[in-house]
Amino acid sequence: MPETFVLENVTIFDGTGREPYGNGVVVVSDGLIQAVGPMSQVSTPRHAEVIDLAGKTVMPGLIDAHAHVGFVEQNFADDTENRHPGATYAYSVARNIEDTLMYGFTTIRDAGGCDWSFKLAVERGMIKGPRMFVSNSFISQTGGHGDMRQRHERTGPRRYHPLMPQPAICDGEAEARKAARDQLRAGADQLKVMAGGGAASPTSLLDSPQFTASELAAIAYEARVVKKPVMAHVYVPEGIRNCAQAGVRSIEHGNFMDEESASLMMENGMFLVPTLSVYELISSVGHEQGASDSYVEKITMAKGAAAQSVEIAMAAGVAIGSGSDVYGPNGNRKALELELKAAIMGPIASLVSATRTNAELVGMGDEIGTLEPGKLADLIVIDGNPVEDITLLQDEAKIVMVVQSGNIVKGA
Repeated sequence: MPETFVLENVTIFDGTGREPYGNGVVVVSDGLIQAVGPMSQVSTPRHAEVIDLAGKTVMPGLIDAHAHVGFVEQNFADDTENRHPGATYAYSVARNIEDTLMYGFTTIRDAGGCDWSFKLAVERGMIKGPRMFVSNSFISQTGGHGDMRQRHERTGPRRYHPLMPQPAICDGEAEARKAARDQLRAGADQLKVMAGGGAASPTSLLDSPQFTASELAAIAYEARVVKKPVMAHVYVPEGIRNCAQAGVRSIEHGNFMDEESASLMMENGMFLVPTLSVYELISSVGHEQGASDSYVEKITMAKGAAAQSVEIAMAAGVAIGSGSDVYGPNGNRKALELELKAAIMGPIASLVSATRTNAELVGMGDEIGTLEPGKLADLIVIDGNPVEDITLLQDEAKIVMVVQSGNIVKGA
């Protein structure tokens, strides 16, 4: 692999929010972007490998801030251990991780269910994959969104697969604090807390807050003292207010937010990570993929409010990131999120949400997310212009090159 290479004659979308421009060039050396701009203003280093990309667009690597690469089936009631026994489950997760990179996602924030060891496998080069920020297990109250037991079950918390992290079900400040510490001990880059009900869990109400303000504060404190953030699944304003008071960094979903809770998020510097894709997909194909009637019904209810929550957040000035929340048979549909968000925000803002804003969300705003000199060379090359046709990003064949920290992991 060349130490220095040049991508020239290319349309550049730099992720800063500016319009794309043509006849551009990007110089990559020692893993970093050394120069980017019009060909007339950037010199090509001697001995560099030059790659002509006429008709292509280069942009920052995509970031999915709400992934679930550890879930290999759609239906949580499936006997996943028998369908994916032992190492076959690990191979399925590894394939999810590699596919994610091939679709142009050079970084993901996994929102629960992926064990830290998969991140280690990527870092050791055992599998190709995006840079990973893992949450390990969800932290949930009894009967909350992370508790997948049916009402008739009297056993301990259900584990989706033996190779997945043990569910962190807790009640009261002391248990919540211990659960947070245990996830951090196990390598969590951020804590994922279920601060409200959800669709996939069989016994939680979609439109209810979960955990008390003091329980959330205990979890957030444990993360804060080791300089780790908290991401919170929640739909309703009361839950959002509890999270804001506790010091949570991002609200995941947030479909039923109102102007008051959005304003509170803005005041506290919080991010909203909408997940429009999961509502679109489960409401349309969930039944045929094995999702329960309850799951599809609750997802359809949430879908009706999804677009309006993004509009409310935009009006309040809340930073809007991008997450897909897709998994199992829909795991390769992560870029659908960009198309759906573009219909609300416009294509440039949608792409920025999955690049610059998400980089800031995961704490790497100075290193990735835009094409600027001195940043890591995380970039992808698209056959066509995604600002003109954002659906290109859903076609793996249109992602003709993926570069991660200066290493060409797909394409020339």
